Amino acid sequence: MLTLKQIREDKAFTLERLAVKGVDATEAVEKIEALDDERKSIQAQLDACLAQQNAIAKEVGMLFKQGKKEEAEAAKAKTVQLKERSRSMEERLRAVGEELNAVIVTLPNFPNKDVPRGKTAADNVVVRMGGTNPALPEGALPHWELARKYDLIDFELGVKLTGAGFPVYKGKGAALQRALIAFFLDCNTAAGYTEIMPPLMVNEASGFGTGQLPDKEGQMYHVTLDNYYLIPTAEVPVTNIYRDVILDESDFPIKMTAYTPCFRREAGSYGKDVRGLNRLHQFDKVEIVQLAHPDRSYEALDGMIAHVESIVQKLELPYRILRLCGGDMSFTSAITYDFEVYSAAQGRWLEVSSVSNFESFQANRLKLRYRDAHKKTQLAHTLNGSSLALPRILAHGQRRAGRNADRTPERQVRLPHSRFSGRATRTHRAH
Repeated sequence: MLTLKQIREDKAFTLERLAVKGVDATEAVEKIEALDDERKSIQAQLDACLAQQNAIAKEVGMLFKQGKKEEAEAAKAKTVQLKERSRSMEERLRAVGEELNAVIVTLPNFPNKDVPRGKTAADNVVVRMGGTNPALPEGALPHWELARKYDLIDFELGVKLTGAGFPVYKGKGAALQRALIAFFLDCNTAAGYTEIMPPLMVNEASGFGTGQLPDKEGQMYHVTLDNYYLIPTAEVPVTNIYRDVILDESDFPIKMTAYTPCFRREAGSYGKDVRGLNRLHQFDKVEIVQLAHPDRSYEALDGMIAHVESIVQKLELPYRILRLCGGDMSFTSAITYDFEVYSAAQGRWLEVSSVSNFESFQANRLKLRYRDAHKKTQLAHTLNGSSLALPRILAHGQRRAGRNADRTPERQVRLPHSRFSGRATRTHRAH
């Protein structure tokens, strides 16, 4: 979450930055200012009251020593009144603090200065493209029909077992899924990421720490009896490993990777654009997470983008990288780059990865800090990215799988680690 200092330091800047994300924060910021002023006023009154209590306590002791019992008792009675008053102010201070915090957590992260203005995916900016779009023959089948033809994925069986959006992978479909997971993890660990196997459910504190809670869009599955949440991404448990931790500067960068199933309600996801593997309630994803020094987090971001790009290149997929506009970014992100691959059978681009820098937004919620050179604690920066999400990678790859259903080629193409660069152009992005 934003810090109170960030919000109050420059009101005009706060409103301008949040407006880039399509948020009119005028009312919220004014309420924050009023509550903060009230909090300061109560604190000043409380401090004065406590100081008066201490002075009177000393006076009572002196009066008793001097044998002035009546005066001492009168002073003690005044102390009782002051204690009652201070308890009332402490309760009010706590209530105002909670109300202040509740308003602050409703505000999204400031977008970075490089985030383009815009409201929808149409305003996103293409910064790089690679690979060659395949030319499919007339009558090419989409992946959901190929999956049925070669018995790779059974969507109807998933409906029987659970519901829509919970596919069953079978035979070579399951083997391909397993192979891709291992491939992505191997790429990540070779790049210095430590592999983690986290829980698939988290508590409320973990969900709040990375910004999924409060869940405004109803995207998380809630295990009500135990008040646990099924993870929407490995980012949640992996980043929370460092909740309430104070690091040393020398600990950076901290690089972690994890494979997990992911669970998302995806409320309101219906229609042709979500058929097959395009949008699921349960899917597999390999995630990368970094904790970085604030001075080097954007260098870390470039490295993560280059790393994801190298994996997409090894898969020989046609891709593009987009810098998301303010209106298409997540609540927590300061800047996000999406990777999309082109599905020739569907004739559209499909997102397979998002790489984001959250700056100190998550760290403030997590209380994730480090000691600087002066031994002063500062908020760290957090980053994460998909490396990669499997459903749409698998959907694209089924064109080859269908053509080679009787053999499984084992092939690895080693390409140089490319740097993130490119000229910006505006484009429509299909979901």
